[in-house]
Amino acid sequence: MAGKLIIKLILNGVVVLPLLITFTEASFASALLTAVLLSLVAFIIGDQLILRVSNNLIATICDAALAFVFLWLAAYVADWSLSTGELLTIVLVLGLIEAMYHRMLRELPAR
Repeated sequence: MAGKLIIKLILNGVVVLPLLITFTEASFASALLTAVLLSLVAFIIGDQLILRVSNNLIATICDAALAFVFLWLAAYVADWSLSTGELLTIVLVLGLIEAMYHRMLRELPAR
């Protein structure tokens, strides 16, 4: 399970971190913290709960919805200027990455 979480952290970090820094005035540290927290929440809810009882499409939609709400709240709390279009861009890119990640999880042997 730790390996799957590390992969999730790397994939989400590669997507969320640079996009938050590009689209907002977030510092590297705050963007990194946001990406890590989003990854942890999405791993627990989307990958460990939803994906186990559903399919890739449902889990990806739930992960995208979770990312939208999480990033919107993070931007609100941190007072970042993240427009709806920018937020949707991050969520769409993240959704594509999540779909590939979920497919990879299904193909890995269970431990």
